[in-house]
Amino acid sequence: MYNEKLIHRMLIVAPLSILGVWQDEFNKFADFDYNLAILTGTSAKKIDILRHLIGSALQVAVINYESAWRLEKELTAWNPDLIIADEGHKIKTHNISASKAMHRLGARARYRLLLTGTPVTNKAIDVFSQYKFVNPAIFGQSFYAFRNRYFDMVGYGNHTPVLKKSMERELTEKIHSIAYRATKAECLDLPETTDIIRKVELEPQAMLLYRNLVKDSYAELSEGEVTITNVLTKLLRLSQLTGGFLGSDDSSKAEQVSTAKLKVLEDIIDSALEENKKLVVIARFIPEINAICRMLDKKGVRYSLLTGSVKDRDEQVAQFQNYPDVPVFVGQIATAGLGITLTAASTMVFYSLDYSMSNFEQTKARIHRAGQRVPCTYIYLTAAGTVDEKVLKALKNKANLAKSLVDDYRAGQNPFQ
Repeated sequence: MYNEKLIHRMLIVAPLSILGVWQDEFNKFADFDYNLAILTGTSAKKIDILRHLIGSALQVAVINYESAWRLEKELTAWNPDLIIADEGHKIKTHNISASKAMHRLGARARYRLLLTGTPVTNKAIDVFSQYKFVNPAIFGQSFYAFRNRYFDMVGYGNHTPVLKKSMERELTEKIHSIAYRATKAECLDLPETTDIIRKVELEPQAMLLYRNLVKDSYAELSEGEVTITNVLTKLLRLSQLTGGFLGSDDSSKAEQVSTAKLKVLEDIIDSALEENKKLVVIARFIPEINAICRMLDKKGVRYSLLTGSVKDRDEQVAQFQNYPDVPVFVGQIATAGLGITLTAASTMVFYSLDYSMSNFEQTKARIHRAGQRVPCTYIYLTAAGTVDEKVLKALKNKANLAKSLVDDYRAGQNPFQ
C-alpha cells in the first residue's frame, strides 16, 4: 500500500526492453495520483525529463540500468525515497559499473526493493551484489570477505566458487531474512504444463561433421588450458551445428549444413495451423532465426519477430497477441525472456537453447503466466546423440553445465559425448 507521507519520489531501474511495462502497470493498478516518466533519448533529454518531475503527486522516474550509472550524479541529486531494481539479477556481478552505481544510489535512499524471479542465475555467490543494494548489513560491504566466508574456490586456477557445506544453512537463513518469495502456484491459478522432447536425427553428412568436431574439440582441450570458458566456447560450436550451421553467429558467414530441425519445426507449425493454434518458437542463434523466418515467408505464414536488433518490440508482441492472422512468434532466447506476455499461445518450441538457467526459466514464463487459461506445452527439439541432450538435461535439473563438463574432462571422459 502506497504511503504518500513516506514516499514522494520513486526511481525504478529496469532492463531497457521492459521500461514501458511499468507505465502499463501503473495505468492498470495505481489508485492514487502519480506522475510517471520514462527517461529515454539523449542524456540531456533524460536529465530534462527528470528535472520536470515535480508536483504533489507521487513522482516516478523509470530508467534502464546503463543510463542509471551514466546519470548517477543527476539521479542522486533527485533524491528518490524508494529505488526499485526490476529484474535485479542484472546487478549480480558486484564489480561492474551498473552494480556499483546501484549500490551507491541504494545507500542514499530510504527504501530499496529488488524484484527478480531468478536471484541465483548460475551460482549462489550471485546474491552478494543484489543484497548489497537492498541491505548491505546482511552480507557486508566486502565481496571478498563474503566469498571467503561462504565459498571454497576450486577448479583450475581456483576460479570456481563452491558453497561450503558447513555454511549452507547460515547463507540460506540470511537470504530469507529480508526476502519474500511468491511462487506462481501460490499467486496464480495457472494451468498445468507438459514437456515433450522431440528427437531429431541429423543427416548422415551433418552427423559426420558433428562427430569430427567433437574429436577436434576434445583434442584442442587436451593441448591447452582446460577452463570453463574454453569448454563453453567449444560447446557453442557444437550447439551451432546441431541447429544446422557452421561458423560465426553471423548469417553472412554461417554455412548451413543441416535442415533436420527445420523440417521437424515445419511439421509442428503445420499441425498448429491446422488446429488454428498459435505457436511461439524460441532459438538461440541468428542464422537459425533467419532460416526459420525464410521458411515461414516461403509458406506465406505471418509472424512476429523479436531479436536484439528489432526496434518495434511492443508492436511485434501486440500483433501476435491480438491479431488472428499472426499465428507464429519467433524470438531469440536472450531477448524474448523479459517483460513480454505471449499468452495468445499455449505451446512453445525450443529450437535451440543457451546455457543460462535464468534465460530458460524466464522464457518459459512468457506463455505460462497470468492470463493463460489452457494447459501449456513445451517442445524441445534435440539432435539425437549430441550435446543438445546434455544441455537440456542440465537446465531441467538446474545443474551447473559448465562445471559438469569440466569435471567430466578431468575424470578422463570426453565432455562433449
